[in-house]
Amino acid sequence: MIVVKTKDQIDKMRKAGRVVAAVLQLMSESIRPGVTTAYLDRLAEEEIVRRGATPAFKGYRGYPATICASVNEEVIHGIPGDRVLAEGDIIGIDVGAVVDGYCGDAAATFPVGAISQESERLISTTREALEVAIKTCRVGKRIGDISHAVQSYVEAQGYSVVRDFVGHGIGRNMHEDPQVPNFGLPGTGPRLRPGLTIAIEPMVNEGTFEVEVLANEWTVVTSDRKRSAHFEHTVLITDDGPEILTVLR
Repeated sequence: MIVVKTKDQIDKMRKAGRVVAAVLQLMSESIRPGVTTAYLDRLAEEEIVRRGATPAFKGYRGYPATICASVNEEVIHGIPGDRVLAEGDIIGIDVGAVVDGYCGDAAATFPVGAISQESERLISTTREALEVAIKTCRVGKRIGDISHAVQSYVEAQGYSVVRDFVGHGIGRNMHEDPQVPNFGLPGTGPRLRPGLTIAIEPMVNEGTFEVEVLANEWTVVTSDRKRSAHFEHTVLITDDGPEILTVLR
């Protein structure tokens, strides 16, 4: 069942979204060659708690950390640990926070020091795909319109979109209906209604769209081990157009 949020519920999601945005800002300032992903995880948890929120991911379905830290060929769900970031890496940080029982969820991919032009283009294309998708979020449009916007933009740039993992509705629960794929046909799927909150998250691969899950049963990697980038925002559908909830205000 697709849940439309009340004004009070949306206000709580705005608060959670601001926490998530602040953590991603902190990550952008802290990522550099020589730091470990565990260090970034610790910073993120401290910031979430400092702001009066609770990490949404830690313990969720058994996940052991506050952030997902996915490096290079890791698409999503990279588990923070003793991995040391190196010059030229790229890292996707996905983070969620809960405030007053409601969730915010966002992700971004960052360069580690100086990166190649190819990696810069992958990151910018993925960021732009999210922007294109959000512009599609108008009352009366359908989920398939969002999906098609991502897929057509990404594939026109010569990349592929991950199909095994998708965006999602969000609210009191981290994952709610509807699913929001990054591929599909326009004019299909549920209609967008005022008060609907969804997490849109393009996952874009340099090579094949095919992915594998590692033995830790969490980390998703590209099957060809080429690089992947990930961006995500929590978005509210309103009569006046989309409102991004996971931004600093």
